[in-house]
Formats: sequence, structure tokens, C-alpha cells
Amino acid sequence: MLTLLTPRFTLSSFQETDWSFFRTLRQNSDVMRYMANIANEADTRRIFEQRLKEKNAFVIRAHGDETPLGDIGLRVSQAHPGEADIGYSILPAFQGRGIASEALRALCEYAFYQTPVEALNAWVLAENTGSVRVLEKARFRRVESLEKAFLLNDEYYDDWSFRLTKAAFVAGS
Repeated sequence: MLTLLTPRFTLSSFQETDWSFFRTLRQNSDVMRYMANIANEADTRRIFEQRLKEKNAFVIRAHGDETPLGDIGLRVSQAHPGEADIGYSILPAFQGRGIASEALRALCEYAFYQTPVEALNAWVLAENTGSVRVLEKARFRRVESLEKAFLLNDEYYDDWSFRLTKAAFVAGS
């Protein structure tokens, strides 16, 4: 099991005991409103089973507390192993407290110093201003805007692509 530590949080690999948290997270309309349609329980369970197998998928918890606050992870590209996509979500009760920012910094450090990844990519809906702020604070730069490219709940949204290179991360550290 892989564990990353930040000043306030522990990021640990998914465990079977995280199912209830994951189901709650993935069935919360406030969390999913910028990510995907809410899946049925069987599909959510399949996604969870995949998370259990992923070495770079983490549950975020406060130090000394087993209560999950959110999740974060990276998926290294099979075609381009020097690149990875990142994603994160925080339960609504814990949003706005710097959790995603602190966890993202730890994930970037892990990706750039402990894996062969040279660039991280993130996709975010333009309307998701909280996530845009998290990425910009972490020095990700918007590199592409796709107008009305993401279909969610029968509505099209602008989709923004952000990128952070290892060189930019190291230079800003």
C-alpha cells in the first residue's frame, strides 16, 4: 500500500473498507455535477473495484482520523508513459478548506519525483471555478479550451485542459 503525507493529510491507497465513502462521493450530486452523470450502484462498484487495483489512486484523510474527505489520483498514459492525467474530488462538507490544493501538491511531488512522469494533465469544466482555482494555484496552465465539448446531464459544457510540466513544477518549488 502506497501512502503520501502532507502537513495535514494522509493520502492512502483505496481499501475495501472505503466502499461506503466512495459510493457516497459518487452518488452526491454536488460532487458529480462537474464530473459525470451519477451511475447506478453496480457501475459505481465497478469503478470502485478499478480504484482498488490502481496504484496511484488515493483516499484523502486528516492525520489521525480515518474519515475519508475525498479522493485523488493519477493515471499514467499507456501510449505516452511520460504523461499522466490527474483527478480529484472532495466531499461537499470539506470543500473550500485547501484539501484539494494540499493533496494535489503531494500528488505532483510524487508523480515528478517518484515516477517517470514529466507532465500532468487535467480536464475541468469551465464552470467548475473551484477546481480551476485549485489547478491554477498549483501552477497548472490552461492549454486548450473546447467549446461545448462535454455532455453532462443532457447539456453541453466548455471543457478546459490544464497542464503542468515537471520543469515548471521544479522551477516553482
